[in-house]
Amino acid sequence: MSQPLFTAARAGDANQIKTLLEAGADHAAVDEAGETALMHAAHGGHVEAVQVLLAAGADVNAKTPAGWTALARAAYNDETDHGYVEVVEMLAEAGASLDERIFFGITPLMLAAGGGDASVVEWLINAGADVLAANEGGRTARMMANDKFYVDVINLLNEAERQLGVSEDGSYTLTKTVDKPHVVNLMKPATH
Repeated sequence: MSQPLFTAARAGDANQIKTLLEAGADHAAVDEAGETALMHAAHGGHVEAVQVLLAAGADVNAKTPAGWTALARAAYNDETDHGYVEVVEMLAEAGASLDERIFFGITPLMLAAGGGDASVVEWLINAGADVLAANEGGRTARMMANDKFYVDVINLLNEAERQLGVSEDGSYTLTKTVDKPHVVNLMKPATH
């Protein structure tokens, strides 16, 4: 009964998910890649499907063997070329870790920044994601955005770093006492 649940989650069919769960489908079941139905729904940005799975008790911090979580799947989807800020917010409100690392030490903020999704980057920064976190190669979210010249994302991350006391050259000034930076994206939103 797990495969129909994964199929419904990928399609975002909240009614079918609810029917399958009521018939005994296990929301904690994993597919061959170790992904849960919640991860599939989050990856597709399916808000209602995510709501149904969360209401059923799906583990918001479940991880695949490679470390993927539902929040990481929602932060950036390379197939659609954007993330899903509403799903990210729902998962975070349900207790998802903002800084959980996947393979190579990549965080959801790094995924969104590397994909150029300013709305997800802005939300994660304002929710308290670690702006200064570096992956196993020593690269931060800003460095990943710099690689692809995502100006609006770079501006958000530069402002967040500035608020945390990091200067343009990467040095720190210890006079700042900001616990959590707050940034606003003034760029025109990208159309997807």
